[in-house]
Amino acid sequence: MASRQTDPFIGREILNGQFRILQKIGTGGMGSVYRAAQPAMKREVAIKILHPKLAGRKDLTSRFRREARAMSQLTHPNTARVFMYGELEEDGSLYIVMEMLEGKNLNQTVRRGGPLPVERAIPILVQVCGALQEAHELGIVHRDLKPENIFLCNQGGLVDFPKVLDFGLAKVTEQQMQPGSMILTQEGMVFGTPEFMSPEQAQGRTLDARSDIYSLAVILYEVLTGKLPFDAKTPMEYIQKHVTAPIIPLNERVEGMSFPEGLGKVLEKALQK
Repeated sequence: MASRQTDPFIGREILNGQFRILQKIGTGGMGSVYRAAQPAMKREVAIKILHPKLAGRKDLTSRFRREARAMSQLTHPNTARVFMYGELEEDGSLYIVMEMLEGKNLNQTVRRGGPLPVERAIPILVQVCGALQEAHELGIVHRDLKPENIFLCNQGGLVDFPKVLDFGLAKVTEQQMQPGSMILTQEGMVFGTPEFMSPEQAQGRTLDARSDIYSLAVILYEVLTGKLPFDAKTPMEYIQKHVTAPIIPLNERVEGMSFPEGLGKVLEKALQK
């Protein structure tokens, strides 16, 4: 059933007719994502457009540009590719053109099929480590790793090929910033997702690559067990436990589930405060 408020972007041609927007495939706090045709290249792409009502907010537009700039520098095969970004001439809306991915994110995969066996989970997350290593070497910290931001697709005959999405909170380090551009995180401002947040992020501290490693370990723990490393009922309680509580050991988390001996030790090390 079509919604009464038709999305003004659907059916539109943008960027001098290079792209035709076909349908909306997702909406988030910052904007919407559309499937679009790019006839000259005979392909479909995903286009993320910042909510027009936010285009006047300097902090958010800067953050959107930072996301685009960060992602356009990344070339690892396990990172979602960014083809171009900028602002639309018609109304100043900011956009990012990305590769179109078909598949399911890690959250949907575990929700529908239950926890993944070790033999399936580890190769997926090892590939994610490769994507993060490239970003970290360029001074880019993801800052919002969660199962929704790891997309599993079939690519070139490979199944379970993960793509890391949405370096939306990526903070390009000071040496990476162009002269004259602002450093954007207000110190003490907490961005991120409480269940997967590192202790230092929960406390609003300056982050480096270790914060992403912590978040990735929380993801692996959840993918293997279907549960998080702490019992908590509210986002605030998760934040407190990341800062203060020891994790529930992997082999004690779910009755009847046991894992290779070294795996619990690896997770404990990655989840150190």
